[in-house]
Amino acid sequence: MRPRTLDELVGQAHLLAPGSPLRRLVEGDAPLSVILHGPPGAGKTTIAHIVSLATQRRFAQLSALNAGVKEVRAEIAAAKQELATSGRQTVLFIDEVHRFSKTQQDSLLAAVEDRLVTLVAATTENPYFSIVSPLLSRSLLLTLEPLNDDNVRELLNRALSQDRGLGGQLELSEQAQAHVVRIAAGDARKALTALEAAAGAALALGERTIELDTAEQAVNQAALRYDRDGDAHYDVTSALIKSLRGSDVDAALHWLARMISAGEDPRFIARRLVIFASEDVGMADPTAMGVAVAAAQAVQLIGMPEGRLNLAQAVVHLATAPKSNAVIVAIDAALDDVRSGRTGAVPPRLRDAHYAGAKKLGHGAGYRYPHDDPAAVVEQQYAPDEVRNRDYYQPKSHGAERPLVERVEKLRRRVRGTG
Repeated sequence: MRPRTLDELVGQAHLLAPGSPLRRLVEGDAPLSVILHGPPGAGKTTIAHIVSLATQRRFAQLSALNAGVKEVRAEIAAAKQELATSGRQTVLFIDEVHRFSKTQQDSLLAAVEDRLVTLVAATTENPYFSIVSPLLSRSLLLTLEPLNDDNVRELLNRALSQDRGLGGQLELSEQAQAHVVRIAAGDARKALTALEAAAGAALALGERTIELDTAEQAVNQAALRYDRDGDAHYDVTSALIKSLRGSDVDAALHWLARMISAGEDPRFIARRLVIFASEDVGMADPTAMGVAVAAAQAVQLIGMPEGRLNLAQAVVHLATAPKSNAVIVAIDAALDDVRSGRTGAVPPRLRDAHYAGAKKLGHGAGYRYPHDDPAAVVEQQYAPDEVRNRDYYQPKSHGAERPLVERVEKLRRRVRGTG
């Protein structure tokens, strides 16, 4: 049932306009290297297969799950040989590219730069965090969106009617279709797997219509569960984080158990908890960061299955802790100012005055040493003029952050000389 042309691709209308980079890549008149970023089942691998069918270029495929630098270099050598002997270029598809190490990703740079290969790389992870900058800058980033319910219904109808699918052997009841659409949650692969399981069950029973009860039983038997070697960890991780943020300790423990049972790398879980401690708890409970970091270290020290205890303790602490996103809001507001050009020079009084000649440049002149003041706080401008008196940090009145509401305001008045 995999589409053979871009016109058969379901969803992703924003990438399919005439003359779009994706169409130019498929039609073979532009040696563009692209990174396909999107959630599971959005069509990343399908697009790679469409490229392989539509283009006259040699097509090679690697998976970062089982390939390394040796395999990458072998494909690059083969591409170089193909170009020299036949003049044909090579499209190299790498699935799960975020699983490549920096060294493995770096091994692609020269071939992409010299256009020995046209790279098509697929990832479910944020490419700005998981792809090395030099490779990202040499590639066009295309973001795929999850399929909506209408897209999934269209996909199911095609699978039911087309010869490459069930060829009209079966019908799908309205209730069964709604069930499959719901559990697919925008994932084409999950929808087709569910339909295949339900169709097999219906045919075994001699039925012509897939009813809701058949679909429900078949889906359970098909074991549509979280698989750490696939893409589904994207959804389960999101569910864990949202349950923690929502302070539902029981739901959070459920999702943690799902991840552990699926064999997820406990270090990945621990990293997410450390991030959460700052992003969603922050100063409302400053001990949360220590608990999360300790859990991460403990998991590395003792491993699994005992490490589940450390992860569970961290999850319970984070779920039940008071919540504040003031830290992430503050740093993102500061970053927005910097990126928009509101930077300014370092005030002379704050510049390094410890080297020879610094005083002649006026560095450190007028600096007031806070510890010379009884309160250890003095009136002094620390920020550049462009962001003077900007209030980035806005403490929340939750947990341990509550006293900071008054204290931060008091400190600002003292430092700025406004009261």
